[in-house]
Amino acid sequence: MLQHIFIVSDGTGGTAKQALKAALVQFESTEVETHLRPDVRSEDQVLDIIYEAYKIKGLIIHTIVSKKLRNLILEQGRLHDLLTIDLMGPLLAQLSHYFENSPSERPGIYHTLNKAYFQRIEAVEFTLRHDDGQRVEELNNADIVLLGVSRTFKTPLSVYMSHKGWRVANIPIILNVPIPDIVYDLAPEKIFCLTTISSRLAELRKVRDKHLGGLTGNYSERSYVHQELNYAQKIFRLHPKWTIVNVTNKPIEEISSEILANIRKK
Repeated sequence: MLQHIFIVSDGTGGTAKQALKAALVQFESTEVETHLRPDVRSEDQVLDIIYEAYKIKGLIIHTIVSKKLRNLILEQGRLHDLLTIDLMGPLLAQLSHYFENSPSERPGIYHTLNKAYFQRIEAVEFTLRHDDGQRVEELNNADIVLLGVSRTFKTPLSVYMSHKGWRVANIPIILNVPIPDIVYDLAPEKIFCLTTISSRLAELRKVRDKHLGGLTGNYSERSYVHQELNYAQKIFRLHPKWTIVNVTNKPIEEISSEILANIRKK
């Protein structure tokens, strides 16, 4: 399968080309097509490249000196589910730290130049702390809030998206149990409602019930599952600005892409 790599630079791109060439020696069996984009100095140029890479699911490697443009590449890459590799930022951070000259006097420069790394760490930690309805008083700090009944992939989806830099919280919906009031105060574009068909959900719950030795009561019974899904749908329909995502027979990657597509539209 042909892999596409975009080399983005505010100069000629020679540095990134050489680094990539040295690295690709280790991947002789991989077919790669490179796309050089030199003299990138504006936000519009960055956005055009992001869209171009998004259409063919390319990887972006860049040597951009401008902090503003590096952050834009990072944020837009995250939004479009693209992997971006910053060759210049970490080097500048390490040199600033080593030389102890004027750049290192700016508070937080190392954190800023390594924003992608720290963003992912923070997102994963946030997501794990806000799994399954924990710490609902902090939901305002989430980028994405997932609602759904049990076994609609809330936790695995949350963790998957957190590794891409998104702070995700998830709230379980349980038959006849009100969801936390704070959810109704959140920006509606943050909220994604996960749903599925009752037959498929009942199958998934039977597997869990078997794993737990049959101790889950009516949890996996088709009638109970149907009631719980209807209860969840009733909540969803009362808030038309929330986004409903059907997760039936979809892999986590596809569900994540669907959510990101909705975020981009909004």
